[in-house]
Amino acid sequence: MKALVFALSTALALALAACSSNQNGKSSGSSSSGGTGSTSDQIKQDAKDATLTTKVKSALAADVGLSTLKIDVDSAGSTVTLKGTVDSADKKQRAEEVARKVDGVATVRNQLQVKAGG
Repeated sequence: MKALVFALSTALALALAACSSNQNGKSSGSSSSGGTGSTSDQIKQDAKDATLTTKVKSALAADVGLSTLKIDVDSAGSTVTLKGTVDSADKKQRAEEVARKVDGVATVRNQLQVKAGG
C-alpha cells in the first residue's frame, strides 16, 4: 500500500513538473501578455512541494518505528508540517528527526499529538 502511495505521489509530481515545462512553449490558439509566469511558477512550486512531501512520507514509512503510524505531511517551500497522533513523545521526536534529515527540508513544524495514556 505504501509503495502504491509513493508511486502515485511521484507520478503526480512528475506530471505537474511536465505540465509546467509545457507552459514555456507556445500555446495554440491564444495569445496572452504576461500573467503565465506566475501560474507557471506556482505549478513548479506545487510540484516541488509534492516531491518534498513524497520524500518525507517515504522516509517516515522506511523507519521501522514509524512505519505503522498515520502521519500527515504537508510541504510549503522547504518547510514541512507533520500532523497526526503518535503513541509516545519519543515517536513524535523521532518523526521530526527523520523529516529533518530529508534533503530539501529546512524547517519542520511538528504538530504531532501524543495520545493520552501512550
